[in-house]
Amino acid sequence: MAEAKKKVRKEAKPKSDKKVATKKPAPKPATVKKAVSKENSITKVDDNVVEEPKESVDTAVAKAGKRSVKGIKESEEKAEKEARKAGLKEGENEDKTAAKPKKIQKPARSKLERQSKKLREAAKLIEKGKEYSLKEATTLAIKTSTTKFDATVELHINLGVDPKQADQNIRGTVALPAGTGKSLRLAVIAEGADAAAAIKAGADIAGVEDVVALLDKESITFDVLIATPSQMPKLGKYARLLGPRGLMPNPKSGTVATDVAKAVTEAKAGKVEYRVDSTGIVHLGVGKVSFGEAKLEQNISAVLSSIKAAKPASLKGIYLKSAFVSTTMGPSIRLTVADI
Repeated sequence: MAEAKKKVRKEAKPKSDKKVATKKPAPKPATVKKAVSKENSITKVDDNVVEEPKESVDTAVAKAGKRSVKGIKESEEKAEKEARKAGLKEGENEDKTAAKPKKIQKPARSKLERQSKKLREAAKLIEKGKEYSLKEATTLAIKTSTTKFDATVELHINLGVDPKQADQNIRGTVALPAGTGKSLRLAVIAEGADAAAAIKAGADIAGVEDVVALLDKESITFDVLIATPSQMPKLGKYARLLGPRGLMPNPKSGTVATDVAKAVTEAKAGKVEYRVDSTGIVHLGVGKVSFGEAKLEQNISAVLSSIKAAKPASLKGIYLKSAFVSTTMGPSIRLTVADI
């Protein structure tokens, strides 16, 4: 029976002359498997085993740190940078022979060359290094004024004194014959009849309560403050307010006086205070350009006479070193000291 069944199955199966082609799967690429060993590393390619020598400690690359790829690259860049700083060529240890070309530096411009065009044109009228007489200096000062407004004429005198010495700290007041050209606001701290006399003489504010009220508010609406000796103790607490502004009354400047009417008249007429600075120079405004030559000469002569009279007895050497006249934003003109 079994043999009969086998025969039937064979007869039922159709036979074809052509062979049916079957696709074989593509061979897989060789996979590399690495096995870590203490002595050697073994690489297995398919079924073939190949032994590879273990990497040395020097050529091993770490995952992080100085021996990582990033760390090695940074160290190489640092070495190249240091070599460039040392002046060496890349890959050589010899000194750099080729010198860098020097940059051509333009010479620095003088102070006058950096000034405005008007000032440079005005400076051409003054001969450099030459000393002028007082009359010539005042004439040039008016010509070389470069401002559109009425400029102030300034006098700068260099004295051979040591301001640190008490007897050589030059300070004084002088009444300018032609005035200062400024309208000053005067305040007088006085009582009773003195306050009334100050108002009559031309003071803008007079009295104790009125002046103290302004000082309490720190409202400085005056240019000169005059006080009687009896009222000076009341100004003690305002010293920090008045001192830095140069408004604190002082007997040497004539702003502490018993005759307040006379002090107000002198201040209005053009009485100015001068004082040597820390470098031994006196700076003072002596009038306006609109005064003209004659009035400016009078004012400058009055200032010079007052400073010569204040010469200290202990001074040895040259007292008047140099003197210059200039205008606001204008060039300076050197005076002849011998004529002074």
